[in-house]
Amino acid sequence: MKKIEFNDLTIHDLFGFEDAESQDIGRLKEFFIKKDTYKRVAADVPVRLLVGNKGTGKSALFHVAMSEEKEKGNIPILIKPDDIAELGKNDENFLLRIRQWKYGLTKIIGEKALEEFGFNSGNYLSTLTKFGLKIVNFLNETIRTDMVSLNLNESQQLLIDNFIRNNQIVIYIDDLDRGWEGKKEDISRISALLNCVRDMASENKGLRFKIALRTDVYYSVRTSDESTDKIEGTIVWYQWTHHQILVLLIKRILTYLGKTFDEEIALQTPQMYLAYHLDHIFEEKFQGKGKWSNKPMYKVLMSLTRNRPRDLVKLCSMAANEAYYCGSNLITTEHIESVLEKYSIGRIQDTINEYKTELPQIERLLFGMRPSRKERITMDSYVYNTVQLKQKIRNIIQQGEFRFTNQKKPTEQDLILFLFRINFITARKIDEEGEIDRKYFEENRFISSSFVDFGYDWEIHPVFRWALQPDDLKSIMSKLLPSSDK
Repeated sequence: MKKIEFNDLTIHDLFGFEDAESQDIGRLKEFFIKKDTYKRVAADVPVRLLVGNKGTGKSALFHVAMSEEKEKGNIPILIKPDDIAELGKNDENFLLRIRQWKYGLTKIIGEKALEEFGFNSGNYLSTLTKFGLKIVNFLNETIRTDMVSLNLNESQQLLIDNFIRNNQIVIYIDDLDRGWEGKKEDISRISALLNCVRDMASENKGLRFKIALRTDVYYSVRTSDESTDKIEGTIVWYQWTHHQILVLLIKRILTYLGKTFDEEIALQTPQMYLAYHLDHIFEEKFQGKGKWSNKPMYKVLMSLTRNRPRDLVKLCSMAANEAYYCGSNLITTEHIESVLEKYSIGRIQDTINEYKTELPQIERLLFGMRPSRKERITMDSYVYNTVQLKQKIRNIIQQGEFRFTNQKKPTEQDLILFLFRINFITARKIDEEGEIDRKYFEENRFISSSFVDFGYDWEIHPVFRWALQPDDLKSIMSKLLPSSDK
């Protein structure tokens, strides 16, 4: 088999882009793993709310779903933050916020749908008001009245024919967390939108809404607004296991190499029997020192992702770049080790950027979690039981109090929940075989409850440790257990 040269083009084609918008849709569909999540989101129901952490692939799922809608001759409408920047912002009355959303979204949907049909939307939107919020009726009337006067191409005619037959439009609303600060008005705005789309879908039987929200955004809205219990049944959680991420990596590699791949079988196959698929790209065993020494490379890679495919893309791309600079056709232990500090700094900076609007002092909190001199000499200086973790955070608070953007002053337990929610810490147990069982917030948020002890300790996720301890990188490797196959 021909050896691979890890230039920029190869890296992007092999591992994918960090953002779905930059990825060629044909290549994206080649390596995309649908899982049950995709089927549930694409289901023909009025409202679906896709909830997942940043970097889990919510936008990628939407892009694949939209492409398949187009292939069926249906109209997928993508609404981005720029389209709705001014909606739901200017009124303190919650019901008026909902009404602003309804009229704003109706206009946006009408404009985008007409343009997809080949109409000049500016000539028709003035008549939208007489239909109220009945956007499907407006589009039907407009099409039937003026379609014969337009010079439509084949794809536009197909869209119109399907719409007349089905009266259906699928609306995708993505990136709503852009600019999120966790303030009362932010929560109210998102809550008003969720109430709005539920009403619009009820009033327009052909509208289908698919909305993506970051996990922490949904959690803030859900715990602050009792009306959101009505949309709880529409939620699809977008979560990944290490096994699924490994299968995703293998599928990217094999489809790049032009090989066939059955993801359904792979998802049911133990990781140890899949690992050989990586051998054309990665060194088989990790050759560094410490507890990772001579462990299968896939275990090391999975230990350094936070159950987010984007983490894997970043790590593999950085290591592949290092291999290219070294003139290597294989990503080795040396290449991975050489990028760990930079990779770790990037992930902690991503976390700060993502959540500083919610907790302005987040940087002081995260770097306050660095192990003390005394902790560094312990067997694992990044693992705490609940009592130890509370004391650690209490010490940080003594250096200056914390306040969330909503002005709430957090307790030690509040900050533990925050660190767990942003995946800075994970809950962990060591099983009988000495393997680590890690739990993330989205898998079980009640582990952080102050009322129930589930028997888990707390661990600063391995991905952050090189950023927290840059002066002693070797000791991190000597103490860190790789991921289990769970």
